Amino acid sequence: MEALGGFAIAGALIYGGFRVIETGATPGQFFSFLAAFMLAYEPAKRLARLNIELNSGLVGVRILFEIIDSPPTEPNDDDKPALKITEARVEFNDVRFGYRPGEIVIRGMTFGAEPGKMTALVGPSGGGKSTVFNLILRFYETDAGSIDIDGQNIAGVSRRSLRGQVAYVGQDVFLFHGTVRENIAIGKPGASEAEIIAAAKAAHAHEFVSAFPAGYDTPVGERGAQLSGGERQRIAIARALVKDAQIILLDEATASLDSESERLVQDAMTHLCAGRTTIAIAHRLHTITHADRILVIESGAIVESGRHDELIRKSGRYAAFYRPQIKDDPEPVVPIAAARA
Repeated sequence: MEALGGFAIAGALIYGGFRVIETGATPGQFFSFLAAFMLAYEPAKRLARLNIELNSGLVGVRILFEIIDSPPTEPNDDDKPALKITEARVEFNDVRFGYRPGEIVIRGMTFGAEPGKMTALVGPSGGGKSTVFNLILRFYETDAGSIDIDGQNIAGVSRRSLRGQVAYVGQDVFLFHGTVRENIAIGKPGASEAEIIAAAKAAHAHEFVSAFPAGYDTPVGERGAQLSGGERQRIAIARALVKDAQIILLDEATASLDSESERLVQDAMTHLCAGRTTIAIAHRLHTITHADRILVIESGAIVESGRHDELIRKSGRYAAFYRPQIKDDPEPVVPIAAARA
């Protein structure tokens, strides 16, 4: 468009000069025509740009409506019976799973997470720890075996009721673009002000939230950009507390925090896990040394299990992971489960 505009101006100058020299037109007429042409040139360019901007915007709108109109990736199974929690015992029974045919990720895994206790999953990256969480939440279905909660196969209950009984706190916390109050209340739509504040206090979030001029009405920004990493984690824990789920999934929730923030988040997680069935993924092993049971997972299989002191005495795979970390971190923070030890 800019090149065409340049050619148009050059053509107008040539034509106007020809009229003045050859046909007797006055210079005043030529400059009047040139001024009118230049005044019309900029609006014409804006009109052309408007068409480009409209088409660019329509591309985004078309993509948005394609996503909105696309069928859900998960089938609606609300007609299945709801999960009924009595003790919140989670059992894996010879579970096998692969994301793609021929690539096995979970190989005949069998274990039980006892009610009111912490079960920790440790091991090298890519061993299948996060896949265990994906299967519990039914983001994927098992290829063989079953996952039972209080004797109920989770494949036979509705996803909505299953996920309503599970609270997840991960390393990468997602906060929505809204206020602190709205982000905590997502855990329990319709939660009262007293419930939100009580959850925030238990998560050690009430102190820093109250320091904001707008308090619980403070916007957190896109993905919680207005808050620090430790503050985002404590908001996420408050969200899980207000949900009051009986099964807690922790995915290395303190991995990216400094020591002071880690202590506060660990203490908040102690409140969160008290009396609930907890399954935790940990790479920083000092955070789960007081877990009731530790499972070492490699290549989709459990290669060791037991308490921390038992596994250290065995001098097996767990000890091989733990000892180098202790050398690098001689003063570890208080573990999650220390309050229950």
